[in-house]
Amino acid sequence: MSGKPKLVTCGLPYTNGLCHIGHLRTYVPADCYVRYLRRAGEDVLFVCGSDNHGTPIIVSAEEAGTTPRAFSEIYHTHFKETFEKMGVIFDHFGMTDDPTNHARTQSIVKRLIDRGYVYAEVINQSYCTTCKRSLPDRYVEGTCPHCGKHARGDECDQGCGRHLEPGEILEPTCTVCRTKAETRQQEHYFFKLSTFKDYLLDYLKDLNGTINAKNYAIGWIENELHDWCITRTMDWGVRFPGNEDLVVYVWVDAPIGYISFTEEWANAHGDDWRRFWCGDGEVTHFIGSDIIYHHCIFWPALLHAAGYGSPDAVVASGMLKVEDQKFSKSRGYVVWANEDYLDVNLPADYLRYYLLSYTSHTKELNFSWKAYQERVNNELVNTLGNFMYRSIYFAEEKLGGIPATPPKEEILHEIRRTRDLVDPAFRAFEFKSGVDAIMGLATFGNNYIQKNAPWKLLKTDRAAAEGVIADCLQIVKALALFLEPVMPEKASLCWEMLGHETPLASHHLDEADIPLSGVTLRKAAPLFEKIDDEQYAVLEATFTRRVDEARKKQERHEVKKEMLTIDEFAKMELCVGRVLGAEPIKGSKKLLKITVDIGSEKRQVVSGIAPFYKPEELEGTLVVMVTNLEPATIFGVESRGMILAAGDDAALLIPNREVEPGTRIR
Repeated sequence: MSGKPKLVTCGLPYTNGLCHIGHLRTYVPADCYVRYLRRAGEDVLFVCGSDNHGTPIIVSAEEAGTTPRAFSEIYHTHFKETFEKMGVIFDHFGMTDDPTNHARTQSIVKRLIDRGYVYAEVINQSYCTTCKRSLPDRYVEGTCPHCGKHARGDECDQGCGRHLEPGEILEPTCTVCRTKAETRQQEHYFFKLSTFKDYLLDYLKDLNGTINAKNYAIGWIENELHDWCITRTMDWGVRFPGNEDLVVYVWVDAPIGYISFTEEWANAHGDDWRRFWCGDGEVTHFIGSDIIYHHCIFWPALLHAAGYGSPDAVVASGMLKVEDQKFSKSRGYVVWANEDYLDVNLPADYLRYYLLSYTSHTKELNFSWKAYQERVNNELVNTLGNFMYRSIYFAEEKLGGIPATPPKEEILHEIRRTRDLVDPAFRAFEFKSGVDAIMGLATFGNNYIQKNAPWKLLKTDRAAAEGVIADCLQIVKALALFLEPVMPEKASLCWEMLGHETPLASHHLDEADIPLSGVTLRKAAPLFEKIDDEQYAVLEATFTRRVDEARKKQERHEVKKEMLTIDEFAKMELCVGRVLGAEPIKGSKKLLKITVDIGSEKRQVVSGIAPFYKPEELEGTLVVMVTNLEPATIFGVESRGMILAAGDDAALLIPNREVEPGTRIR
């Protein structure tokens, strides 16, 4: 025990969709960690809340004909109730749109301004002439300037995963009306993130948590660290201090929610939130691997600049597969927490066990209904449940209660050995190792009762039979204590069958080797039920049907997408051009400024092919170019056209024989 107050948070669920197994991959381990620390006597606060701002919620609310706040409240309630059904119990679950977070965000931003860490700059921003509004973040999509993949306005979600600043995206298109966006200039505010490179590298050296989070963040910082635009042009969000036309970027006010939720809990309980954020408290963030960049770079730099304490640990979960396929809602490779699981009366503890025991927390987890069935039947029913039930049933039914015989030293030694394995594993976020150690104790118990056969001993040596059962009950007690963080409901039921009146959650792990006394066993009942083949077939059929429906929908979309009239194709002007010269664009590792002779004139274009071609290699090369695109300004350089390339490695489309520049492609 460190003796310090501990704050544990989870990445905030976004109120724009339903809870699925990908969410639970993070929240269940966090809850397990908190429960374990409490069983070990630590002072732990567990807070979370919903993330309510940003463009996706505005778009969804507009489509639903409601307000962003009302839309957010629906999903806020959904997540809170789903987490509770899964046994994930927060001390406080707030909303980033509540007054406390607005006030705390504005207070922190004002402090950053006062300390000189925020400056104003006029930048290019996409604008839709049809919708008559600026297009921040998810209101715009186009091509990533770094890797050339299709990207959202704030993130290259299908390619390199880079965070994108306003105005960076190429070929911007409004996501609402599909109009090609134009570029307009507007003043925005930037946080001087680039000044914190040395601080962040030193900070990450000492950061606890998972190695995948540290290595990922260090890689980004060492390669490039640019200043960060922290404002957006929209009405929904926290108003930027001193400029009511702008709101604070959602990735500023969302993590500040961790502080605000702590503050709300403290106000309700007569405590001081500062002991966690400005004192010697230890802060641990559980997140998905897709938001490491924000939590290990943006967030600690912002906190440090504002004079707050920085997180002590960032725990990033590994990627998720469903039935050996990459998790994808659009392709049907998803398991919904309610529709597919809780609503068909599958126990929350079964899924908690699967998520915690399948693999190391940082490694890829594959969910399949067949593996789920096998783990429940073989491990929970045949090993753990069988041992617990046999031990309690025999004691209550055959011996009339708990034998007076104390457990043998070898049994107590095995329990203590298990505790010595579980403690460092859970504290190091190696939940699989911890669960494996617990299940190892269950296997030991199963072998012990089978080897000593108290049902046979009872016929010839009652005292020996009582000794065996006393040993087994002691193991059952230890298992209940150790398993409470993993399967709180089943562990509590076992605890009650052992005769305890006080809740399991109020007991310390140190009681695992204290002999049972002063309690009366209750009637034993099986704790776990098998997933039979018929039930498995229904679960698998539901999943297969969803994948098939998603595939057919995609095929219909692709057919529709492929249909193009000759008149529509004729609108595109394609011609052959010759590269006259190329040079890097300052501040970008991906972009080149290229001058192309297209016969009638010389054109300047910006192309994201710098990783694949040296400027001098391009000079004199014939290329294929689209010449009638709307001009765009990229990284401050005007681009009037697009050079065509194929594949991830940007293979230029080049005529197979000499052709005059300006020759039309038909």
